[in-house]
Amino acid sequence: MDFKEIIAKRRSVRKFTGQTVPREVVARIVGAALAAPSSRNSRSSHFSVVDDPDLIARMADMRDYGAAFLKGAPMAVVVSGDTSATDLWRENCAIAATLLQLACVDEGLASCWVHVDGRPRLKDAPEGESAADYLRGLLPLPEGCAPFCVVALGYSDFVPAPLPPADDAKRVHYI
Repeated sequence: MDFKEIIAKRRSVRKFTGQTVPREVVARIVGAALAAPSSRNSRSSHFSVVDDPDLIARMADMRDYGAAFLKGAPMAVVVSGDTSATDLWRENCAIAATLLQLACVDEGLASCWVHVDGRPRLKDAPEGESAADYLRGLLPLPEGCAPFCVVALGYSDFVPAPLPPADDAKRVHYI
């Protein structure tokens, strides 16, 4: 599959089959994410791969909105950033998570990103426990790292529709 086809096929998928993702496929996907560019080559992104269905189901409780679909995912990758490595750890995580999702497409998998950083666990209690704190209490995340997002991944149980047409010319500005 060429790069343009990978970009065109990448869709946010929230329904997965129960098929297990082979370890060698996971290793290639995470390997692609590890190769992501980072500020000053800080390599501040870390990846925690979770394949225990019960644990993934508990991860879905990190937010009361936008994370419930994790319960049906055969795998989840927590993308965290070493906050002492660079002040741009968030940007580095976003780049790495994007490459992870594109690598999923290349391997015939689907994925969907759940944002964690700065999100409350409960929508109606924004000052309460954060999604990040919930994950820190649930998972043995690397010391000094802050969870940025969770990428659910697996084999899609349907063929997602292509992106609808849009007037993208309005979003491009030549100077």
